[in-house]
Amino acid sequence: MIETDIMRVFIPATIAFLIGIGITPFVTHFLYRNRMWKQKGGKVALDGTDAVEFNRLHQEREVGVPRFGGVIVWASVFLTADLLSLLARIYPGPFGDLAFISRSQTWLPLAALAVGALVGFVDDLFEVSGRRGIKLRIRLAVVAATTLFIGWWFYDKLDVSAITLPFVHAPLELGILFIPFFVLVALFIYAGGVIDGIDGLAGGTFATIFAAYAGIAFFQHQLDIAALAAAIAGGLLAFLWFNIPPARFYLSETGTMALTLSLTVIAFLTDTLGGGKGVSVLPIIALPLVATVLSNVVQMFGKKILGRKVLRIAPLHHHFEALGWPPHKVVMRYWVVGTIAAIIGMTIALL
Repeated sequence: MIETDIMRVFIPATIAFLIGIGITPFVTHFLYRNRMWKQKGGKVALDGTDAVEFNRLHQEREVGVPRFGGVIVWASVFLTADLLSLLARIYPGPFGDLAFISRSQTWLPLAALAVGALVGFVDDLFEVSGRRGIKLRIRLAVVAATTLFIGWWFYDKLDVSAITLPFVHAPLELGILFIPFFVLVALFIYAGGVIDGIDGLAGGTFATIFAAYAGIAFFQHQLDIAALAAAIAGGLLAFLWFNIPPARFYLSETGTMALTLSLTVIAFLTDTLGGGKGVSVLPIIALPLVATVLSNVVQMFGKKILGRKVLRIAPLHHHFEALGWPPHKVVMRYWVVGTIAAIIGMTIALL
């Protein structure tokens, strides 16, 4: 029944939200007691020079606000998944349908979430210990290696070698090139994780994206994927509750790497396997992430080719700040654009 299916999605989302709200005071106490923030504020641009505009806007806030906020998100998801699985074993009658850990649908995105959470956690530990975090090329190598394996799994074990395009009846066959395509999509989405730059921006953006994919998976009747995506959205809303300005903590690498890796896997799971268009609508649903990456590319192009900056500062959300927009105005307008983009993307995916 449709009511039962809806509850299979909404209940995990609600539980993840409540768990996130419940564990946050304990996590916050630990983070502040142990001063889990960067010892020195400021960033370096991709070309190795000081990020002058960013440091002017955010250097002071980087010291004194803990990292590791992503723990709230992924911990609430894993606790929800384990709790519902345990209840399903003990009370299979009322809870049997609520367990969403399944080999066919959620093992891969949960594994991606775990890998990203772990590597990002180590990076955050390095940052708060006064050392530089894990080098970017190493983090990119981790993302590439993880998604290379998952892409191979799709191709070899799940027999997926094509993606579906909007308004086109026949899937686009990629053959063995499906695997490097999977990796490139993952790297691109991971690069969008730098949207974690203003209080509330990343939390609201990612919550909208995962809610959209929960809807797409639901209408494909991939209910375990829908429940997982909804649980992630619930965990993000709990994080966002405490991240609305002034932020209590930052999502940081343990959050952004986990979320972007799992998002990539979910997008591919809702593509040909689900009879949908999960990959081709990803640039629409994740429009704020795409704009973030493209603004960095444009800025690098301007510096290297034109000899000048195109934007006051990259990524784009910081450019708006540099123009004088208050941070809350940037965040809320991103939320509006992200919501509209998610609705459009879902509509196209379900046509």
